[in-house]
Order: sequence, then C-alpha cells, then structure tokens
Amino acid sequence: MQFAKGVNKDVSERVMSAQGQSEPRYGQGVGIRPAEPVDTALIFDLIRELADYEKLADAVDATPAMIAEALFGEKPRLFCAIAEWDGQAAGLAVWFLNFSTFRGRHGVYLEDLFVRPAYRGKGLGKALMAHLARRCVEEGYARFEWSVLDWNAPSIAFYESIGAQVLPDWKICRMSGDALNSFAKGAQR
Repeated sequence: MQFAKGVNKDVSERVMSAQGQSEPRYGQGVGIRPAEPVDTALIFDLIRELADYEKLADAVDATPAMIAEALFGEKPRLFCAIAEWDGQAAGLAVWFLNFSTFRGRHGVYLEDLFVRPAYRGKGLGKALMAHLARRCVEEGYARFEWSVLDWNAPSIAFYESIGAQVLPDWKICRMSGDALNSFAKGAQR
C-alpha cells in the first residue's frame, strides 16, 4: 500500500475500512471505521461538541435527521469515519468530494475533524487524516483540503507537522442565509 507524503506507515497495523479492505492501524487502542446509520446520534453529538469548541454552537441548525439523510440517504455525497479508542467513540472526520478543474480530478474536502478532549494526544487525529490521505492516493484524487480557524494554533501546528501547507493567499468566501436568498433573487433580474 502506498502512503501519502507525511503519513507515517511505521505505526500501521490492520483494521477494516468501508469497503471491507484492510487498512493500517495507528497504534494500540486506535481504530478507524466507517460511520453507519446507527451512529447518527453519535455523529450529531460530535458535531455539537466541535461547534462548542469552535465557539460556534449558535451556528448549528442541522438536525440528526438532516445529517442522517446526507450521510446515509439514497445517494450520499457526504462521508464520515469514526475514530475509536479501545472501542469507545472518540472522534470523527466528515468529508465530501470536490473537484479541481486545474488538475482535472476529484479531491477530498475535509469538512470536520474532531477528537474529544479526553482522547487528544493519542494519535486519533493523525489516524483520521492518514485514513483520508490514503483514500486520496488509492482513488487517484488530486488533493486533500480543509480549512482551519486562524486562532486554532494547536490545529495549525498539527496540520503543518503532517506536511500540510496553510495557504496564506487564500480566503474562504461564504454566502448563506439572508445574503444568499437576497443575491439569488436579485441575480435573476
């Protein structure tokens, strides 16, 4: 198995992936598994915990039903991996496919990465990131991208330690809520 730059294969053992194939394990007690419909409440709880950590709890208007439909509906376009420590749910990665017209291929966009505070420092974040990096390599995807809040120095340091570049020249642009509705109506004129 090939590993993406910055992924340490020395910590590899075997666990099962979503396709039933073996994939490296990251150290004693760490496991990564695909989310299942029974995990919906857990996933929603982890999303809420992430929102609390990012000081964005008031921004969450998703419901468990919305998350379940996005992940497990007829044609899911959102994906999730659960990190476990000794069989206990400890974190998650939520992602979807994006596309680079410059590269002519899909990539993975990591929407959320979260590890519960009690499980930090045990390699779970790195295991989740390596899981997605491998998926990119195995599927021939061009990129693995995500955003990080500028005040989140521990996460920035972690991402840089695994080989990621924090792109200072790029800014996230977002339109939602009233601005989105107003622009959509006004752009039709």
